[in-house]
Amino acid sequence: MQRQVQAFLPTDWGIFNILAYADSAEDLTPHVALVHENLDVTQPVLVRIHSECMTGDLFHSRRCDCGEQLDKALELAAEQGGVVIYLRQEGRGIGLINKLKAYNLQDKGFDTASANTHLGLEVDSRQYDLAVEILQDIGIRQIRLLTNNPLKIVAIENSSLEIISREPLIIEPKLENAAYLRTKRELMGHLLNGA
Repeated sequence: MQRQVQAFLPTDWGIFNILAYADSAEDLTPHVALVHENLDVTQPVLVRIHSECMTGDLFHSRRCDCGEQLDKALELAAEQGGVVIYLRQEGRGIGLINKLKAYNLQDKGFDTASANTHLGLEVDSRQYDLAVEILQDIGIRQIRLLTNNPLKIVAIENSSLEIISREPLIIEPKLENAAYLRTKRELMGHLLNGA
Protein backbone atom coordinates (compact mmCIF):
# COMPACT_ATOMS: atom_id res chain seq x y z
CA MET A 1 0.00 0.00 0.00
CA GLN A 2 1.26 3.49 -0.80
CA ARG A 3 0.08 7.06 -0.99
CA GLN A 4 -1.52 7.52 -4.41
CA VAL A 5 -2.59 11.15 -4.28
CA GLN A 6 -3.05 14.13 -1.97
CA ALA A 7 -5.55 16.97 -2.43
CA PHE A 8 -6.78 20.10 -0.66
CA LEU A 9 -10.13 19.53 1.12
CA PRO A 10 -12.00 22.41 2.76
CA THR A 11 -14.77 20.99 5.00
CA ASP A 12 -17.48 22.19 7.36
CA TRP A 13 -15.02 21.53 10.21
CA GLY A 14 -11.93 23.14 8.75
CA ILE A 15 -9.19 22.87 6.15
CA PHE A 16 -7.74 19.41 5.59
CA ASN A 17 -5.58 17.65 3.07
CA ILE A 18 -7.00 14.30 1.99
CA LEU A 19 -4.49 11.55 1.25
CA ALA A 20 -5.57 8.34 -0.54
CA TYR A 21 -3.74 5.05 0.09
CA ALA A 22 -4.01 1.90 -1.99
CA ASP A 23 -1.93 -0.73 -3.73
CA SER A 24 -2.64 0.91 -7.09
CA ALA A 25 -4.20 4.07 -8.48
CA GLU A 26 -6.99 1.91 -9.96
CA ASP A 27 -8.26 0.86 -6.51
CA LEU A 28 -11.83 2.16 -6.20
CA THR A 29 -11.94 1.97 -2.39
CA PRO A 30 -8.70 3.46 -1.04
CA HIS A 31 -8.16 4.16 2.62
CA VAL A 32 -7.89 7.88 3.32
CA ALA A 33 -6.34 10.22 5.85
CA LEU A 34 -7.73 13.65 6.56
CA VAL A 35 -4.79 15.71 7.78
CA HIS A 36 -5.57 19.11 9.24
CA GLU A 37 -3.63 22.04 7.79
CA ASN A 38 -2.15 22.84 11.24
CA LEU A 39 -0.63 19.40 11.76
CA ASP A 40 2.63 19.55 13.73
CA VAL A 41 4.37 16.16 13.76
CA THR A 42 6.94 17.41 16.30
CA GLN A 43 4.16 17.28 18.92
CA PRO A 44 1.83 14.40 19.93
CA VAL A 45 -0.98 14.41 17.35
CA LEU A 46 -4.67 13.80 18.02
CA VAL A 47 -5.54 10.76 15.85
CA ARG A 48 -8.85 9.06 15.19
CA ILE A 49 -8.79 5.70 13.39
CA HIS A 50 -12.31 5.33 12.00
CA SER A 51 -13.63 2.31 10.15
CA GLU A 52 -16.12 2.90 7.36
CA CYS A 53 -19.80 2.72 8.31
CA MET A 54 -21.88 3.73 5.32
CA THR A 55 -25.15 3.55 7.21
CA GLY A 56 -23.91 5.71 10.08
CA ASP A 57 -21.36 7.98 8.40
CA LEU A 58 -23.34 8.77 5.27
CA PHE A 59 -27.00 8.14 6.11
CA HIS A 60 -26.81 9.04 9.84
CA SER A 61 -28.30 5.75 11.00
CA ARG A 62 -29.39 5.81 14.62
CA ARG A 63 -28.61 2.08 14.99
CA CYS A 64 -25.02 3.00 15.85
CA ASP A 65 -22.95 6.00 16.95
CA CYS A 66 -20.46 5.82 14.06
CA GLY A 67 -21.54 8.89 12.13
CA GLU A 68 -21.64 11.01 15.26
CA GLN A 69 -18.19 9.73 16.24
CA LEU A 70 -16.82 10.65 12.82
CA ASP A 71 -18.34 14.14 12.99
CA LYS A 72 -16.95 14.71 16.49
CA ALA A 73 -13.53 13.39 15.47
CA LEU A 74 -13.36 15.78 12.52
CA GLU A 75 -14.40 18.66 14.75
CA LEU A 76 -11.69 17.83 17.29
CA ALA A 77 -9.07 17.22 14.58
CA ALA A 78 -9.84 20.67 13.15
CA GLU A 79 -9.58 22.31 16.56
CA GLN A 80 -6.34 20.53 17.49
CA GLY A 81 -4.46 20.06 14.21
CA GLY A 82 -5.19 16.35 14.15
CA VAL A 83 -5.67 13.48 11.74
CA VAL A 84 -8.62 11.21 10.96
CA ILE A 85 -7.76 7.90 9.29
CA TYR A 86 -10.74 6.43 7.41
CA LEU A 87 -10.28 2.70 6.86
CA ARG A 88 -12.47 0.95 4.28
CA GLN A 89 -13.49 -2.01 6.45
CA GLU A 90 -17.27 -1.71 6.57
CA GLY A 91 -19.25 -3.48 9.26
CA ARG A 92 -16.29 -4.46 11.44
CA GLY A 93 -14.74 -5.95 8.33
CA ILE A 94 -17.72 -8.07 7.15
CA GLY A 95 -18.85 -5.72 4.37
CA LEU A 96 -22.09 -3.87 3.78
CA ILE A 97 -24.20 -6.80 2.56
CA ASN A 98 -23.34 -8.96 5.57
CA LYS A 99 -23.85 -5.98 7.87
CA LEU A 100 -27.37 -5.53 6.53
CA LYS A 101 -28.02 -9.26 7.03
CA ALA A 102 -26.83 -8.79 10.61
CA TYR A 103 -29.25 -5.86 10.96
CA ASN A 104 -32.09 -8.23 10.06
CA LEU A 105 -30.96 -10.65 12.75
CA GLN A 106 -30.69 -7.80 15.26
CA ASP A 107 -34.29 -6.94 14.49
CA LYS A 108 -35.14 -10.51 15.58
CA GLY A 109 -33.38 -10.11 18.93
CA PHE A 110 -29.72 -10.90 18.24
CA ASP A 111 -27.11 -8.46 19.53
CA THR A 112 -24.51 -7.12 17.12
CA ALA A 113 -21.91 -9.72 18.15
CA SER A 114 -24.15 -12.79 18.02
CA ALA A 115 -25.66 -11.65 14.70
CA ASN A 116 -22.20 -11.77 13.13
CA THR A 117 -21.35 -15.18 14.57
CA HIS A 118 -24.78 -16.53 13.53
CA LEU A 119 -23.81 -15.58 9.96
CA GLY A 120 -20.55 -17.53 10.38
CA LEU A 121 -18.48 -14.36 10.62
CA GLU A 122 -16.09 -12.94 13.18
CA VAL A 123 -17.47 -10.45 15.69
CA ASP A 124 -14.75 -8.01 14.63
CA SER A 125 -12.30 -8.76 11.81
CA ARG A 126 -10.93 -5.25 11.40
CA GLN A 127 -7.19 -4.70 11.22
CA TYR A 128 -5.34 -1.54 12.14
CA ASP A 129 -1.86 -2.18 10.72
CA LEU A 130 -2.84 -0.12 7.68
CA ALA A 131 -3.54 2.86 9.92
CA VAL A 132 -0.08 2.46 11.44
CA GLU A 133 1.46 2.49 7.93
CA ILE A 134 -0.48 5.64 7.04
CA LEU A 135 0.55 7.45 10.23
CA GLN A 136 4.18 6.49 9.64
CA ASP A 137 3.98 7.78 6.06
CA ILE A 138 2.62 11.12 7.31
CA GLY A 139 5.57 11.32 9.71
CA ILE A 140 3.65 10.98 12.96
CA ARG A 141 5.45 9.23 15.80
CA GLN A 142 3.54 10.21 18.94
CA ILE A 143 -0.24 10.20 19.13
CA ARG A 144 -3.11 11.07 21.37
CA LEU A 145 -5.46 8.27 20.35
CA LEU A 146 -9.13 9.25 20.17
CA THR A 147 -10.88 5.91 20.78
CA ASN A 148 -12.99 3.74 23.03
CA ASN A 149 -11.82 0.52 21.37
CA PRO A 150 -9.12 -1.47 23.21
CA LEU A 151 -8.17 -3.32 19.99
CA LYS A 152 -6.97 -0.02 18.48
CA ILE A 153 -4.90 0.67 21.58
CA VAL A 154 -3.24 -2.76 21.34
CA ALA A 155 -2.54 -2.31 17.62
CA ILE A 156 -0.76 1.00 18.23
CA GLU A 157 1.10 -0.34 21.27
CA ASN A 158 2.42 -3.19 19.08
CA SER A 159 3.84 -0.74 16.54
CA SER A 160 6.65 1.80 16.43
CA LEU A 161 4.18 4.58 17.28
CA GLU A 162 3.89 5.88 20.83
CA ILE A 163 0.56 6.51 22.51
CA ILE A 164 0.92 9.54 24.73
CA SER A 165 -2.73 9.38 25.84
CA ARG A 166 -6.03 7.69 25.10
CA GLU A 167 -8.83 10.20 24.74
CA PRO A 168 -12.43 8.98 24.94
CA LEU A 169 -14.93 9.66 22.19
CA ILE A 170 -18.27 9.49 23.94
CA ILE A 171 -21.55 10.04 22.13
CA GLU A 172 -24.79 10.31 24.08
CA PRO A 173 -26.76 7.04 23.64
CA LYS A 174 -30.09 7.16 21.87
CA LEU A 175 -33.07 4.87 22.27
CA GLU A 176 -32.23 3.16 18.96
CA ASN A 177 -28.57 2.44 19.78
CA ALA A 178 -28.52 1.94 23.56
CA ALA A 179 -28.47 -1.88 23.27
CA TYR A 180 -25.75 -1.69 20.61
CA LEU A 181 -23.55 0.46 22.85
CA ARG A 182 -24.19 -1.86 25.80
CA THR A 183 -23.03 -4.81 23.67
CA LYS A 184 -19.89 -2.91 22.68
CA ARG A 185 -19.10 -2.27 26.34
CA GLU A 186 -20.07 -5.64 27.84
CA LEU A 187 -19.07 -8.11 25.09
CA MET A 188 -16.35 -6.25 23.18
CA GLY A 189 -14.68 -4.43 26.05
CA HIS A 190 -15.14 -0.93 24.68
CA LEU A 191 -14.29 1.77 27.17
CA LEU A 192 -17.75 3.23 27.57
CA ASN A 193 -19.29 4.39 30.82
CA GLY A 194 -23.00 3.97 31.41
CA ALA A 195 -23.92 2.83 27.89
